[in-house]
Amino acid sequence: MRLHVDQRHERVLELVRERGSLRVAELAEELGMSAVTLRRDVEALAAQGLVERLHGAVVWPAGRSRPAPASAPPAEGLVVGMVVPTTEYYYADVVRGARQAVESAGARLTIGLSRYLPDEDAAQARRLLSTGADGLLLTPSWERGCPEQGEGVWAAEQDIPVVLVERSAPLGHPAARLDRVRSDHAHGAAEAVAHLAGLGHRAIALAVQDSPTAPRLRVGYRAAVDALGLTPVSSSPLDEALPQSEADRFERTLEYLCQGVASGNVTAAIVHSDADAIVLIPRLQARGVRVPEDLAVIAYDDEVASLADLPLTAVAPDKHAVGAAAARLLLSRLGADRRGAAVATGPDAGARRHLDILPTLRVRVSCGAAAAP
Repeated sequence: MRLHVDQRHERVLELVRERGSLRVAELAEELGMSAVTLRRDVEALAAQGLVERLHGAVVWPAGRSRPAPASAPPAEGLVVGMVVPTTEYYYADVVRGARQAVESAGARLTIGLSRYLPDEDAAQARRLLSTGADGLLLTPSWERGCPEQGEGVWAAEQDIPVVLVERSAPLGHPAARLDRVRSDHAHGAAEAVAHLAGLGHRAIALAVQDSPTAPRLRVGYRAAVDALGLTPVSSSPLDEALPQSEADRFERTLEYLCQGVASGNVTAAIVHSDADAIVLIPRLQARGVRVPEDLAVIAYDDEVASLADLPLTAVAPDKHAVGAAAARLLLSRLGADRRGAAVATGPDAGARRHLDILPTLRVRVSCGAAAAP
C-alpha cells in the first residue's frame, strides 16, 4: 500500500526521532520505499531543518530533543515480563521493539521462553512474576494464534496487567477481555491479493505453512478474492491434511503450484513464509515454471525475502512496532495502577484496547512489477 507523501514524512521522522540516526538504504528497506523516493523525502525534511543528512545517513538534528511520547507513563523501577515462544526469526524484532520501548521509559524487560512446549507459557509467566515482574507481555503457544476451547484461561486470571502480543482470543473467551496488539495478517494477505489483481492476475493461489499466522492469512485471502471478484482457486492440499515432514510439505506445495500453472488455473501465488518461497522457486524453475513470467510470487514475512537470488516481493509485518506498541500499552496500564486505578481517569484507566498494526507490501522482482519510484 503506497503511502501519501505526508504519511511517508511522518514515518521517516518517527523512526529517526526514535533511533537517532539511520542509513538511507536501511531506512528505505524498512519503509518499503525506493532509495530515490526516500532521498527526495529526506532532502525535503532536511530543507525544513527537521532532519540532517550526513554521509548516506539521516540523522536527528543536534540540539533538537527526542522526548518520549507525551502519553508515556512514569515507569522507573517497573519490571515488564515477556513470554515468547522464541527470540529467533519473527520474534527477534518483536522483542527488540518491546525492549526499546520499555528501556526508553526507564523500566526493565525480562524474558521467558516457552519453546512451544506444552504448559510452558504458564510456567514461564509464574517464574517471571516470582522474580518481580509487575506486568506481562504474553505470546502463548496457541497453534492457531488463538486458544482452543478450555485453553489459555490462565492468562485472563492474572491479578496484574497483561497484554497479548501477536495473539487474540475469540469472543466469549475470558482472554478476549485482555489488551492485545497484533499484526493484521488478514489485511496483509488482502493487500497481496489486491496487488496481484492490479497486475492483471485473476487466479491467485495461497500456499501457507501450518502456523499461528496461517488462519488469518486465509481469512484475508478469501475476503479479497471475493471482494475483487477473482477466480476461485482450489485450496492447497496442505489445508486439508497436515504434511508428514518438511520434505512432504515442500513436495506437495510444489506439485500444487506446478499443476495449477500447467492447467492454466493459477498465474500467481502468495507463499508463507519467504523462507519457504526461497526453497520453492528454484524447484519451480527446475520444473520449467518461470518466475515471475509463468507464476508471479509474493512471499509473506519479509525476513529474508530481499536476499533471495530472485528478490521476492513480500508482505512485511511491522514486528518492531508490534512489540513497542504492546510494551507502551502495558506500561500505560502499570502507570495507571501506580497512580491508583480506582481514581485514574483518561485512556490509561479506560476501556481495554485491541490494536491491529497493518503490514507493508514491499515490491521487488518476483511479482513481475518493479518497485515504484
